[in-house]
Amino acid sequence: MEQQEQEPTTPTSPTTTSTSYRLFLRIMSKRRTWVCLFVLVYAVLLSSSWNFIESILSWYKLQSKPCPSSSGWPALYASVLLGAVCGVLSMVAALAVAVPATLVIWITIVVLLAFFGKPRTALVIEGRKITREIVGFVFKILLKEGNVVCVVCAVLGYFALVKRNSGDVE
Repeated sequence: MEQQEQEPTTPTSPTTTSTSYRLFLRIMSKRRTWVCLFVLVYAVLLSSSWNFIESILSWYKLQSKPCPSSSGWPALYASVLLGAVCGVLSMVAALAVAVPATLVIWITIVVLLAFFGKPRTALVIEGRKITREIVGFVFKILLKEGNVVCVVCAVLGYFALVKRNSGDVE
């Protein structure tokens, strides 16, 4: 019996794994950790999009230098790319706000269904249906808002680039 009690415990067994897992959970449960991750992700996102925007503008400068009175195709291409970058950024920003709000709505609906006496199996089925509907609705709204921002930024970018190019000629 004494051998059976001593065998299961080894120094590198799951106790070290569970300790590191508990430490990971303790770190991730802090609000400031999530805030730091949020800020870090957005900093990387903004930095990479800023670099992409700068490369688009430098490409436009090179295209418009040989013949400033040429057609507006380079301005159109550059403005569409600028609009796409701004649209994607707006969708990511809206998604970061929409996910916590969606979770709160989903939890509220499932809890209300549970309080009204739904059985567990029906609650799981209703929860899946509700999840599908909420995700679809949020996705449609994100696409609409992202497309609106994309179009507005593309139109404004086009007029700004054309005006800038015509201002360089004079």
